[in-house]
Order: sequence, then structure tokens, then C-alpha cells
Amino acid sequence: MPVDPYILLLLGTVGLAALLPARGTGADIASGASTAAIAFLFFLYGARLSTREAMDGLRHWRLHVTVLACTFVVFPLLGLASRGLVPVLLTDPLHQGLLFLTLVPSTIQSSIAFTSIARGNVPAAICAGSFSSLVGIVATPLLAAALLGGDGGGFSADSVVEIVLQLLVPFVAGQLLRRWIGGFVARHKKVLGLVDRGSILLVVYTAFSEGMVEGVWHQVSPVRLAGLLAVEAVLLAVMLLLTWYGAKALRFDRADRIAIQFAGSKKSLAAGLPMASVLFGAQASLAVLPLMLFHQMQLMVCAVIAKRRSHDSEAEAPGEPAAAGRATVGTGSR
Repeated sequence: MPVDPYILLLLGTVGLAALLPARGTGADIASGASTAAIAFLFFLYGARLSTREAMDGLRHWRLHVTVLACTFVVFPLLGLASRGLVPVLLTDPLHQGLLFLTLVPSTIQSSIAFTSIARGNVPAAICAGSFSSLVGIVATPLLAAALLGGDGGGFSADSVVEIVLQLLVPFVAGQLLRRWIGGFVARHKKVLGLVDRGSILLVVYTAFSEGMVEGVWHQVSPVRLAGLLAVEAVLLAVMLLLTWYGAKALRFDRADRIAIQFAGSKKSLAAGLPMASVLFGAQASLAVLPLMLFHQMQLMVCAVIAKRRSHDSEAEAPGEPAAAGRATVGTGSR
């Protein structure tokens, strides 16, 4: 089962923030750099995301609606239901972080990778992830406003302005300029990927530094952490079962069910961390903890599932269309 090396870097960044948190002028500099990094991240997201490829996927609209419903309807409903676990297993801040986790969009890269390993409908996974990212730019802040409200670490009208300026405007600018800079972004994918990850590490350092200065980590005990892990394990299991058997009930073929399971059961760390920084302020360090843990958990579990699916890919039910004969939904990747 894989341990994402980037998770280790994130944990190292958290440790650095715990030992050497940014204070005073250093905190102001880190905050300004973090704000610029978030804007640049979403500019790159806009420049990379091929709207044309996503629109090509509209032919398979039932699959995309199913994934979006899992991501932005079923997940949030489960997050709301987890309120009943406070204060037995979760504290209020941890529940807010768990609820925020259920609001962020799906992943793109890992959904594609696992769908490919399991011999599922890879073009569908590409388009489903793209749709989720596009919708999440608007849906996640709106859902946070509706479900978290004033309890979401200071979510207010000012937060809405920050979201527009730091997330939506750079994303739209990237989409508008993609015609001219898309080639450059594609050619320098590896270098810009490192910039992406470095920017997120800066965001995490700033958020956890602020959390250390504010003393928010005194709210988490080992018992509460264990409770959070147990709740997230159940959440992931429910979504994996629901996406697999629900897709079967909706009469999707096996290849599409694989794409739905991997795209509909996962959450994006790359999109969630910057959003949490904007939405939660000093409470962002606790808000992103459930997302960081869930991210690693979903990678480990989905890697096992994908491997098993790859071995039984030839054992399709009689009358079920083979993967090679299904209709594809686009040809590009990201």
C-alpha cells in the first residue's frame, strides 16, 4: 500500500511550523506569500484545465452527473450526519474540518491512475475529474457558506470577496489565457508541478504557524485523533460501496463503474488546502487535518482495490459490454 511522499513533506512542514512558527513580521511575510501562492495555484489550474476536453465528455452526461452527485450531494449529507458524533468522537473544530472535507471536489490525477490500473474507462475518469474541479471552484465555497456559516472559522462576506479574488479570478484568467500559454504550461509540466507542490507547502506552513500561535492544537488529543481516523475510515468505506453498487443499480457497465467509484469516492488535497486557508483563517490547520488524513487513506485503500480490479477485469458478467467495446468520452489527459 503506497505512502504518498508528498504527505511526508506535508507532515514535515507541519513539524517545522510546530517548532518554528512564523511570528510578527515573519508571519506577515508568510501570509502575503501564501496569498500570492494561492492565486498562482488557481491561475495554473485554469491554464491547465482543458474546457474543450471536458465539454467533449458531455456525451456521457449520466456518468458525470452521478460523480457530481456523489461529490457534492452524498458526501456533504454524510458530513452533516456526522454531527451526531460530536462530542462523543469528534470535537466541533474537527467536525467542521470533516464537513469541509466532504465539500471539496474530486481528484483528477489519482482517479485517472487508479481507473487505468483497474482497466476502467479512463477518458470518463479524465472528464469526471475535470467537471468536478470546474464545479468545485464555485460549489465548494457556496456549500461552505451554507453548511458551515458563521461556525466555519469566520466565514463571512469578506471571505466571499477573498474567494473571488484569490480563487475564482485567477482561475478564470488562466482559462482565458490558456489559448496562448497552454503550450508553455504543458511543456513545463514537471517544473510547474514542483511549483504547485511548493506553493501548497507554503500555504500549509502559514496555516499551521498561525494555528500554533493561536494555540488551536491544544484542542486535539490522541483519543480525538483516533476517533477522527475511525470516522473517516467508515466514510470512505460507505462511499466506495455506494459508488460501486449504486453505479451497478443505475446500469452502468463495469468500466464506467470503475471510473465512478474512483472519481466519486475521493477528495482533492491540492484544491482543498488553498480553499481552507482562505475560508478558515487561523483555524485552517485543524480544518485541513481531516483532509490530509483522508487523502492518504484513500490512496492506500484505492491502490488495493485497483489492483484487485485489474485481476478480475476479464471476468465480466454475460451480456455486459466489454471495456474495449464501450463508447469513449474524450481522448486527452492532464
